[in-house]
Amino acid sequence: MKSLKQLYKIGVGPSSSHTMGPVKIVERYLSEYDGCDSYTVTLYGSLALTGKGHGTDSAILKAFGNRPSHIIFDTETKCVHPNTMLITGYNNGQEVNRMQAFSIGGGDILVAGETYVDGEDVYTLNQFEQIKEYCKQHNLRYWQYAVLCEGEQILDYVREIWRVMQQSVNDGLNKDGVLHGGLNVVRRAKKLIQDTDKKETAQTHEDRIVSAYAFAVGEQNASGGTVVTAPTCGASGVLPSVFRFAMEQNGFSEEEICRALLTAGIVGNVIKTNASISGAECGCQAEIGSACSMAAAGLAELYKMSLDEIEYSAEVALEHHLGLTCDPVCGLVQIPCIERNAVAAMRAINAVSLATFLADSRKVSFDTVVKAMYETGRDMSENYRETSIGGLAKLYQ
Repeated sequence: MKSLKQLYKIGVGPSSSHTMGPVKIVERYLSEYDGCDSYTVTLYGSLALTGKGHGTDSAILKAFGNRPSHIIFDTETKCVHPNTMLITGYNNGQEVNRMQAFSIGGGDILVAGETYVDGEDVYTLNQFEQIKEYCKQHNLRYWQYAVLCEGEQILDYVREIWRVMQQSVNDGLNKDGVLHGGLNVVRRAKKLIQDTDKKETAQTHEDRIVSAYAFAVGEQNASGGTVVTAPTCGASGVLPSVFRFAMEQNGFSEEEICRALLTAGIVGNVIKTNASISGAECGCQAEIGSACSMAAAGLAELYKMSLDEIEYSAEVALEHHLGLTCDPVCGLVQIPCIERNAVAAMRAINAVSLATFLADSRKVSFDTVVKAMYETGRDMSENYRETSIGGLAKLYQ
């Protein structure tokens, strides 16, 4: 498996696959073919169908700078990957070069004809069961296994990741108004954090605060703010909200939060390596389901639960997102995406509670659920894989 630096990335929303990825493709292309008179970018699949709502066109034009460039949204041609992009360069009206590439999720890209290489493998094990057994044999926690493979510097990296996560929460809590895009979605994080009721129960209070933090990050992402892919921009509100609430309620230190991020990262890395974290490839189960699973594992680490209990927390969280579709209204990462982050954050907390009582009786392994999620996603109609042509996106009025 690759470094967790390839999983946790600091970037600008609203979509790692629809903004971060395409920008990287443009940068890669220009590094090889800059100097043409003009450029045409053709978007296919999910990039074409939801590109305007995700701000793909704006991100691409910005990446080209002052170079003459034109974007075509081809919603008819079928391609081998749902996030396919073709850049063509012209001199005197004649084509001189072209590059086809794919945005494969989490801000990662793959150029056609090449083998995906994103840094060296730093983890020799890529199945969760293998990692768990290794940790048991060597008396390690999952986060310690991450440090063993990555080196001590990974701790400094996740400290910065946590700083940006907290900043995205803080920024979102201090903003109000309406999100751009035409749906007139009102920012609600600030209202959630301020709305208290004397009759509020402890559970209601927890739900409201966790939701406020998740909304804060989701709204920042939807407005093009800076977030951390965890594992994607669209699911970036789950981990920060769960860990922020846990830190405030239990007094966890920054060091403990960093350990939780490493544990969560191991879970996310297993999913990314053996399945997918791309909504366009496997639906929202691959994004928000993975984020929920990561948050549950990290929270279980904060509570010093056993290795088996951590696995069960992650398994429950992912299992009960199986089949979740990705059908953003108008291609915007707003409805149902922002609320979905809050729901997943609360579900992560519930998964850990279940693991406290039931881990010794579980029947399904985490690796099995990852495999099931991938097969489910590949079988899912493209209408429900970030194309906005089915489900809620189709029926919303």
